[in-house]
Amino acid sequence: MKKLLSAIIFIILALCFINWQSGQFPVTKTDAEWKKSLNTEQYSILRQKGTERAYTGAYWNNHDKGTYVCAGCGQPLFSSDTKFESGTGWPSFYQPISKKAVIEETDNSIGMQRTEVLCSRCGGHLGHVFDDGPKPTGLRYCMNSAALNFIKQ
Repeated sequence: MKKLLSAIIFIILALCFINWQSGQFPVTKTDAEWKKSLNTEQYSILRQKGTERAYTGAYWNNHDKGTYVCAGCGQPLFSSDTKFESGTGWPSFYQPISKKAVIEETDNSIGMQRTEVLCSRCGGHLGHVFDDGPKPTGLRYCMNSAALNFIKQ
């Protein structure tokens, strides 16, 4: 019985890993469904890995208390308590609400290596993380405002 239970757990974990590796996320939609549920800028950023221009997004200069959630699926991603002024023109945070809220992947798209940040629930592109942030983590999660919605406290 113990071996059977161990085998079942192993199979479940393997399937979860395969689904994550193959791009399967808990929230999935067809391309047409994403286009219908997101505005043009959100679609460009979340689904096509675009970037908004610096100092143009809704949240780069937001100082209200609250929670930033994924604009694609509503998953909580960042707290205003971890937001800081990076001087970059994009909302920046030194850590996500939970390590499980985001997935980090290598991005070589513009001739340099960066770390892309994705929503772990829908796979939406949020931005990138850099190692030039403040204490306590030393990280700067540089996010696109259009990839986020803000829920004020």
